[in-house]
Amino acid sequence: MIILSLIFWLAGLALLGGGLWLVTLDGSWYYALSGIVLIAVGAMTRSRRPKAQLLYALFLVATAAWSLWESGYDWWALAPRLGIFLLLAIPLLWPAKGGSRFGTAVLLPVWAIVGVGLLGSMAVDPHRIDGELNREVVNETPDLGDSPEESWHDYGRSNMGQRFSPLDQITPENVADLELAWQYQTGDVKRPEDVTETTYEVTPLKIDNSLFLCTPHNWLIALDADTGEEQWVYDAKVPDESSRQHQTCRGVSYLPPAEGDADSLDVQIASAPAEDRAPIQCDAQLFMPTSDARLLAVDPNTGARCANFADNGELDLMHNMPYKQAGFYYSTSPPVVADGKVVVAGAVNDNYAVNSPSGVIRAYDAKTGELVWNWDPAHPDDTAPIAEDETYSTSSPNSWSIASADEALGMVYFPMGNRTPDQLGMYRSEAEETYASSVVALSLETGQVEWVQQFVHHDLWDMDTPAQPSLLDLDTDEGRQPALVIPTKQGDVYVLNRETGEPIFPISERPAPQGTIEGDHAAETQPISDLTFRPPTLREADMWGATPFDQLMCRIQFKSLRYEGQYTPPSEQGTIVFPGNFGVFNWGSLAVDPKRQVMFGMPLYLAFTSTLVPKDGADLGETNQGEQGLNENAGADYAVEMKPFLSPFGVPCQQPPWGYVAGTDLRTGEVAWQHKNGTVEDMTSLPLKIRLGVPGIGGPVITDSGVVFLAASVDDYLRGYDLETGEQLWETRLPAGGQATPMTYLNSQGEQMVVQVAGGHGSIGTTIGDYVMAYKLPQQ
Repeated sequence: MIILSLIFWLAGLALLGGGLWLVTLDGSWYYALSGIVLIAVGAMTRSRRPKAQLLYALFLVATAAWSLWESGYDWWALAPRLGIFLLLAIPLLWPAKGGSRFGTAVLLPVWAIVGVGLLGSMAVDPHRIDGELNREVVNETPDLGDSPEESWHDYGRSNMGQRFSPLDQITPENVADLELAWQYQTGDVKRPEDVTETTYEVTPLKIDNSLFLCTPHNWLIALDADTGEEQWVYDAKVPDESSRQHQTCRGVSYLPPAEGDADSLDVQIASAPAEDRAPIQCDAQLFMPTSDARLLAVDPNTGARCANFADNGELDLMHNMPYKQAGFYYSTSPPVVADGKVVVAGAVNDNYAVNSPSGVIRAYDAKTGELVWNWDPAHPDDTAPIAEDETYSTSSPNSWSIASADEALGMVYFPMGNRTPDQLGMYRSEAEETYASSVVALSLETGQVEWVQQFVHHDLWDMDTPAQPSLLDLDTDEGRQPALVIPTKQGDVYVLNRETGEPIFPISERPAPQGTIEGDHAAETQPISDLTFRPPTLREADMWGATPFDQLMCRIQFKSLRYEGQYTPPSEQGTIVFPGNFGVFNWGSLAVDPKRQVMFGMPLYLAFTSTLVPKDGADLGETNQGEQGLNENAGADYAVEMKPFLSPFGVPCQQPPWGYVAGTDLRTGEVAWQHKNGTVEDMTSLPLKIRLGVPGIGGPVITDSGVVFLAASVDDYLRGYDLETGEQLWETRLPAGGQATPMTYLNSQGEQMVVQVAGGHGSIGTTIGDYVMAYKLPQQ
């Protein structure tokens, strides 16, 4: 009994102390009152046990009522509020020897009713949307781009970025029969000296009967598409550099042979490293950007560099840059190859320095490497090739993600980021304000702006447009229109006419919170699309934890930080950014079915915090810690610290679900279904396969038969889904994190293959590896 009393006293003191702190922040009184009750129960446990039982029964009833009022009938919200208190009740269920049984007679049924009610909530999913996407084919002959049906020639299969394959061998009826056909390990694994954000995000290309993929340290590899046998490896010899924020490669790009026979390769098995081969004249070419700011042109048959392109197949992307700090500029995404040009953008480190390299986008002749045009967002009208003795503008908005192109319209579409520093807006020019955090359509011929649509005004939250636009022809009330579909970090999906930039789904402006540091300002309104996955504004009641104790700490953090809803400006106090920097959508983008005119996406919900740190000559300690941590903003008055909004136990402070899969009809904008996605199996030390709805990063692929493939989530699985209903049909365990977008193709035997790269992701802590996994149906 002494131990039981001590447990109640300790629990009560913790809740009372934290609860009073919360009350001073104008938070809930529940925790302080609960602490008083538990201390009282602890005091009465030995000598007045019936009264302790009665008091605890009232406490359980009150806690259950309060929990339902705050969160509704939701297991994941109720369990942390009630679970530990139901466990604490168990020793109280027995009456003291020789004492009254009245207290037990009251407490036992209360405990049972509350417990059964809690268990019953496991069968309810208040977050689930059930429905069906239309089965009918709306467009029998959609434009799928120039990739042959059996192949995968671009990152999104074609320059249209649809991530849709016309293959249909794998169906909802037989997908569960998929089995491993082969696996390959690249040998390129994370090194001790690598930056945290070392990730394996590549989607391979399939051309003729070879796969071409890059690795985090920029090895370009050719594999036999039937067997996974290595054909050649080109190592770009990228030096280590601690100043990079990212060490990754999302893919390579392909220029077909001049005669236009896109699948006429003769890939050779190399007996020596491909980088040791002498450069040759190339007909077809592969382009790989590197993390030390080069663009390489490589022969797909041999892996040798292309002597006809730039300097023996190597182009220095630092040319004409105003600042050239090592590791501050690089390209992680494949360039666009269209209209005889290779169009390259790049990433500029966030929040490292006010004076950083330019975010210029450049088009080079795809055969020779000669500069054709350059579009610098700070000087948007000056697209003629820059002179050798001139420099691009400092720190202008960059495009680090994947672009799309429509050669028939003569346009290339870039998702735009922000000017660094991301959280300090006083350094931006009018032109930079116009093109930041937007999608911009550029002329493939001249680089001139055709149109721009901005998604965040005066972005202070690192809400870069992260995703490749998906292009399709969409049936609307005004007839069939050339459409562009692009998701954003804040959760909107914008549907625009890709020829004019005009909205197909309406866009409105909403008032936004005000109040910034001196010298800055916040936009009075922010845009929102009619098709949106934005979450509701966070409440104190949404704070979560495994127990009431860490939930209480999350509530204290919530009330201590500045938060007035989405777009609350950054502050020295610390600001909650929700959705956070990972975004509701990221570079994985969406997949669209241009026949049925529907889309599949993976919205996720994680809050971050943003704190402006005045320098005032102070020693800030270690800075430039990457996307999560303290970054210096050299040349500015403030450093900035960005990090996930987590409990003391390292789990998100807002209650789950944190990740979904969702299906939407693009003709109507209706979200037909939305389901929790992924389990906590790899998030804890206990391998519990509980479908909580977890975060992820990566993209989906739709096939013509209505099967969708997606890995991405923080548990190490590749899954197959029914596009019509969203139901999971199949899953297979991966040997490492699957934070890459899969692809599918036919091998030389006419069998449909599904390939997933599994290498893990440094920022979200998934299992690191170097695997390429290929699956197919068993032979009949």
